[in-house]
Amino acid sequence: MAFCTEVEDVISMSLTVVTSLLEKYQINPEQIGRLEVGSETVIDKSKSIKTFLMQVFDEYGNTDIEGVDSTNACYGGTAALFNCVNWVESSSWDGRYGLVVCTDSAVYAEGPARPTGGAAAIAMLIGPNAPVSIESKFRGTHMTHVYDFYKPNLASEYPVVDGKLSQTCYLMALDSCYNRFCHKYEKLEGKEFSLSDAEYFVFHSPYNKLVQKSFARLYFNDYLRKASSIEEDAGEKLKPFSTLTGDESYQSRDLEKTSQQVAKKLFDTKVQPSTLLPKQVGNMYTASLYAALASVFHNKSSTLGGQRIVMFSYGSGLSSTMFSFKLEDGKHPFSLSNIATVMNVTEKLESRHEFPPEKFVETMKLMEHRYGAKDFETSKDTSLLAPGTFYLTNVDSMYRRYYAKKEVSGKTTNCSLVNGH
Repeated sequence: MAFCTEVEDVISMSLTVVTSLLEKYQINPEQIGRLEVGSETVIDKSKSIKTFLMQVFDEYGNTDIEGVDSTNACYGGTAALFNCVNWVESSSWDGRYGLVVCTDSAVYAEGPARPTGGAAAIAMLIGPNAPVSIESKFRGTHMTHVYDFYKPNLASEYPVVDGKLSQTCYLMALDSCYNRFCHKYEKLEGKEFSLSDAEYFVFHSPYNKLVQKSFARLYFNDYLRKASSIEEDAGEKLKPFSTLTGDESYQSRDLEKTSQQVAKKLFDTKVQPSTLLPKQVGNMYTASLYAALASVFHNKSSTLGGQRIVMFSYGSGLSSTMFSFKLEDGKHPFSLSNIATVMNVTEKLESRHEFPPEKFVETMKLMEHRYGAKDFETSKDTSLLAPGTFYLTNVDSMYRRYYAKKEVSGKTTNCSLVNGH
């Protein structure tokens, strides 16, 4: 599980990934025309995280960049992505790139939810002729009002969580989005959609067990739809559950167990490659879905050309969408293999620094004390930070935040790793 120490936060992580992307793909900052940020980690109730990121572009004289922040739990990153894609596809597009940043620090009060935290930021470049193209016409969305996870206490960054309700809401939203996605696909393509029509399925991942349940749920949906992807023996095992109502099916442990068993072979092929970073880093809120996508690139970049990836984005409260990407290997530096090389996932994971749970708890107490505070300086300890990493130096008496960039060599890490049991 990754976490931020006192010198990092969602703003510093965002500054780090934006500058890293621009440098590694040799993108001139003047070529960015829209910048959207998805986050549910509130630093300021008025000033967007995007405005902090304008520091990267100000020195190049580029203040002509549209977009601000999108917020709704873990769905904000997807909303930001859709905004940028829609801009590039619209008459408003001026020929420049869009940039999407997903950034969050997921922390919980002491108790059973605390081990489900995490922290990450991801930046995505949006433009024409991309190797990863969105199939916008197939989107299926489900949004409604529910209190499954929310943050009403503005004096604390900890959420109020109804874990059982949140899991049920997630699966209900998944069913709804999948059925709408399939309906649109079948209407536009003139043929049935089933699990066999995509090589990979990528899910928002608060924890991996929910990802397993989610894919099994899609398998059960295909069975109910009499889709061709369901093998005969699997259908026989699922048949006893075919008469359950929706509510009954969400509460049935037997269905949950059986559907996971019959779907396991497909899960290992179509979902397992996406689980590396979510398992290693923990819950990343808005960055979670796209860290899972990055895991697919890392694991399968050499074989992704011509394939389809189905994505499921969920944010409590609730907002959800299922959409898909088609992949074609692009030209350097935007080839799928080079994207995997630039991400350098293995080295980043191996270079993290390990801390005992006691150190993590100590850090959480300091962060609780600092939340919403003013007039303090951090330790400015950058010994754990990689070159190019931004960090928080101080917050002045008027709550203004100041950041610096580590320029000297050192060990690589963006967030610290907690080794708990």
